[in-house]
Amino acid sequence: MPQRMSGADALMDALHRHGVSHIFGYPGGAILPIYDALHKAESRGWLKHILVRHEQGGTHAADAYARATGKVGVCFGTSGPGATNLVTGIATAQMDSVPMVVITGQVPRAAIGTDAFQETDIFGITLPIVKHSWVVRDPRDIGRIVAEAFLIASTGRPGPVLIDVPKDVGVEDFDYVPVEPGSAVPAGFRMPPAPKAEAIQGALELIRQARRPLLYVGGGAISGNAHSQVAALAERFRLPVTTTLMGKGAFDEKHPLAVGMLGMHGTAYANFAVTECDLLIACGARFDDRVTGRLDGFAPRAQVIHIDIDAAEMGKTRLPDVAVVSDVKAALEALLAASSGETSEGRTEAWLERINTWKHHYPLVVPAPQGQIAPQEVVVALRELAPDAFYTTDVGQHQMWAAQFLHNGPRRWISSAGLGTMGYGMPAAMGVQTAFPDAQVICVAGDASILMNIQELGTLAQYDLPVKVVVLNNGWQGMVRQWQESFYEERYSASEMTGGMPNFPGLAEAFGVRGVRITERDQLRSQLAEALAHPGPAFIEVAVRRNENCYPMVPPGASNAQMVGLPSHPELAIDTSRQCGSCGASTESAHHFCPSCGAKL
Repeated sequence: MPQRMSGADALMDALHRHGVSHIFGYPGGAILPIYDALHKAESRGWLKHILVRHEQGGTHAADAYARATGKVGVCFGTSGPGATNLVTGIATAQMDSVPMVVITGQVPRAAIGTDAFQETDIFGITLPIVKHSWVVRDPRDIGRIVAEAFLIASTGRPGPVLIDVPKDVGVEDFDYVPVEPGSAVPAGFRMPPAPKAEAIQGALELIRQARRPLLYVGGGAISGNAHSQVAALAERFRLPVTTTLMGKGAFDEKHPLAVGMLGMHGTAYANFAVTECDLLIACGARFDDRVTGRLDGFAPRAQVIHIDIDAAEMGKTRLPDVAVVSDVKAALEALLAASSGETSEGRTEAWLERINTWKHHYPLVVPAPQGQIAPQEVVVALRELAPDAFYTTDVGQHQMWAAQFLHNGPRRWISSAGLGTMGYGMPAAMGVQTAFPDAQVICVAGDASILMNIQELGTLAQYDLPVKVVVLNNGWQGMVRQWQESFYEERYSASEMTGGMPNFPGLAEAFGVRGVRITERDQLRSQLAEALAHPGPAFIEVAVRRNENCYPMVPPGASNAQMVGLPSHPELAIDTSRQCGSCGASTESAHHFCPSCGAKL
C-alpha cells in the first residue's frame, strides 16, 4: 500500500530496503531535508551515519567499505562545493571498479540553471567518472532510481553511480510505493554473459599446450570473489601466479606458485616471468601501463587468454588469442569443470624451476640494519606483528614497499591503484574499521600523503575507531623525489616536505588520538607492538631513511625485463626478442603480425 511521506523519508526507506547499514557524509543546506530524514532513520536503528571532516574523506571511506565487504558503499554530500569535493573519490572508485552510490543535495528544481547559491551541475561534472547518474525531478521516482542505482553499481563491472536530489524533492510529500531490490531494471540493462563454451575450450587448448604459462590476476578476481577458483586452476595446471596492485590477495602470496606483484615496482621474478612466458592468462586484469611497461616489450612471446567481465577491455591494449567475456569466477569455474581430472603432466616443472632460480638470485631486499631505520624494515615488522590485518595505504613509495612486502588475504589489501590518490589511506581505513569494528585495521602512509586528509583524525576520535596509522616519514614526497633523482638530474623541485611539517604525534593528540614517534631501530618492534595493542586509534610516526629508493623499478619507456636496482647476473639474462616462424625475423613487437613479412606471430 502507498504511504504518505516526503521524498527524503522515501530515500531513507529505499536505502534501508537495500541493506544499507552505514553512510559516510557531511551535511549542508541543500541536503538538509535528507539529513533530517536520516536522523529519523538512525533513531529507528536502520543505519548509522559517520560524520567525516571533508566530503572527499567520505567517498574514500565508502569506497573502502565496499572493497572490504563486497557490498555497495554509500556517501552523502551537499550541493556546490560539497558535491565537487566528492569528485576525486568518485574518480578513484571508477578507476578501480568499486561499487558506490553517491547521493548529493541540489538546489530546488526551479533554481537549477540560475547560478543559485551553491549550485553546480554535479550531474554533468561527473558524467565521465560514473557508470550512471540521475537527477531526481519527481519524488515518485525515488524508489525506482535507488533500486536501479544499486543494481547498476554492483553488477557487471562494478563502479560508482550518482543520485542528485533537489532540495524541494526532499521535502515534497507524495504517495510512496516501495521498490524492492532487483525489481527495477533500466532499459537496455543486461546481466553479464555466461562464458561461451567455445572460448572455454579454446582457452583450455592453449593451457594444455603451454610450457611457460603465467596466470596474471587483477582486481576483477577480487571483486568477483574468485580467489578459490584462481588457486584451484593454478594448482591443477601448476601455473605460476602474478598479481597486479589491485589483485593483491587473490592468491596466497606465500604459496610456492606465487611470484608476487608485476609491473613498475613488481618483483624481478614476476617481470622476468611475464617477459619469457609463452602463455599469459589474464584474469580480471586490464593491461594497465604500470603493469606492462613498454607495451611492445610486454609478454612478447606469449599467446594471450583474456578473461574479463567488460567486453570493452578486450583488445584495448593487447589483442587476445582467446577472449572470455564473463564474470571471472564463472569463467574459472567453467575451465575447472571442463578440465576435471586433468593435471599439468609435468609440462611446467622446468619453467617453475627457472622462476625459482630468479627468486633465489633476485629477492626483494631489506637494506642492512645500519644508520636510520629503513622503510622496508617497518613494513616487514608490521607483516610479522599483524599478519592478518586489513591494510590500507596512501600513494607513493610506502605504497609500493607495502605491496612488495605485505602478504594479504582476499579483500584485506585496500589501495588506490588506477587513480593513485594521495590522501586515500586514512579515510579508507575508517571505512574498513566501520565495516569490521573488531578487526585490526592498519593504514600505511607517507608524511606527504597523510596531510591530504589529515582532518579525518577527528572522525577517528569521534567514533573511537581503533585504526592504527603508520606514517613512514622521510621528509619528502618520496616517489616524486626518486623520479627527480633518477630522471631529472637531481633537481628536487617542490618535493621536500620538511618545511612546515607538523609535530605529527602532537597533532594527533590534539585531535584526541594517541600519538607515537619511533626513531630508533632497537625500539621499532616493541613500540610498534605497544601502539598496535592500544585499544583506540593511534598515529605512529616512524622516522626512516631520507633517500631510500624503491626497487626494482621499470624506468619509463623500458620493458618489464629492463629493471633498475637489481644485482647483476649476466648468466640469467632475459631474451626479450620474438622470432617470426615464417621468415625468422626477430622483433620485440607485441603485435600479432611480423613487421617484416606480415605473418601471424
